[in-house]
Parts: sequence; structure tokens; C-alpha cells
Amino acid sequence: MWQIAVGGLITIVTAVIVEYLRTPSLEFSIENPPLDVIFRENRPAREGRHLRLKLLNKPLPSWLQWLQRAAALQCRGLITFHHLDDGHDVFDRAMVVRWAGTPEPLPIQAFSSDGVQIQIFDPMRITTESRIDIYPAESELLDVAARFDNDEDCYGWNNEAYFSNPLWKNPSWRLMRGRYLVRVEVSSSGRKCVGFFRMINDGVRSDFRLRPATSEEIQRIDRTV
Repeated sequence: MWQIAVGGLITIVTAVIVEYLRTPSLEFSIENPPLDVIFRENRPAREGRHLRLKLLNKPLPSWLQWLQRAAALQCRGLITFHHLDDGHDVFDRAMVVRWAGTPEPLPIQAFSSDGVQIQIFDPMRITTESRIDIYPAESELLDVAARFDNDEDCYGWNNEAYFSNPLWKNPSWRLMRGRYLVRVEVSSSGRKCVGFFRMINDGVRSDFRLRPATSEEIQRIDRTV
């Protein structure tokens, strides 16, 4: 009888280990170089730079290729911006992540009864969390912040930017010239991936960039979260 019990235990342990190995394993990296854009006419800006992060669902090592890593489903995230000196939250709230590969939540174009073109703003397209699935060995980009033309200020970038006043430069997420710490948290299937970065915005737009946060900078944020 003990052989049956041991065999059953081995089967259970093996199943648990296999499922653990198959769980999504997410890892952040900085998009390098940042995305520089020249916009067409009749846009809110002529030029801009977007700072974005790449989130990878790491593949299993080669010796485990007989298994299949699970997809990270319904990934959603929050970003907080922190003062560099003490780690305190600049806005005292989190910004919902926008996945760069999802459609722009532009207003719906329609016509009134007398033929005049109008724009219909759907608040659900602004407030609904941007979610995406990330499959094994694949990655997705998420937006952090943007800076335009000759502005010294930058702005946290998510779906709200497409409806803000002024467009693209959302006063709710305005960050003045300086350096900041950024905390990004993505949740998927009950698991979380957290990344910490330093955002440099104290020079010209071409120097606007993200860098990995140091261990000391991470500790400053952790003390305030």
C-alpha cells in the first residue's frame, strides 16, 4: 500500500512543479531608443518623444521546451510617478496603463440630423482599463510619458491623453522639468510584475529618457507605498 501512496504523492508533486514552471514569467525592459515621432499636419504637436517599456513573457529554458509556458492573460497595469529626492508620489494616485499596441480611443465621428459633423465622446473608452494578453516568448509595449515640441514639461501618457484639454498634454499628469522615479505594476492571473525606473526630464527633448532605478531609489519608493 505504501508504494501506491508514494506513487500518488510523486504524481501530485510532479503536477504542481509542472504547473509552477508553466506560469507566466514577466520581465520589464526599457525601449531603447525611445520612440521619436514627426506628426502630420493638424495634430496637437509637430514632434514628440514617447517613453515606453517592453514587457516580456519569458520563454522556458531550452531544457524545458517540452513544456509550454502559459500566456499572461488580461494584463493590466498602474503607473505612479515619484519625487526623486524622497520617493513620495507626485500625484497621490496611480495612472492606468495604456498598451501601445491597442487602438487609439479616438472620439466617434458622426453627423447630426442637419448634416453637420460632430464628435461623440464615449467615457467608457477613457476609463476602461487597457488590457492585453502576452503569449510565451512575446512582448508588448506600454506607454509611460510623452514630451512634445519645445516644451520642458512632459506628461504621463494613457488613454486620457486622447480626450484631455489640451489634447495630448493632460494637465492631470503634467510633470515639470526635473527627474522622477517611476513605479510600474502589471497584474495578470493573480500574479504581479513590478518595475522601477528613473525618468530624466531636465534637458532637451532628445535627452528625455528612462533608466533603471538604483536599489537606493527603489527603497525610497517602497518606504512611501
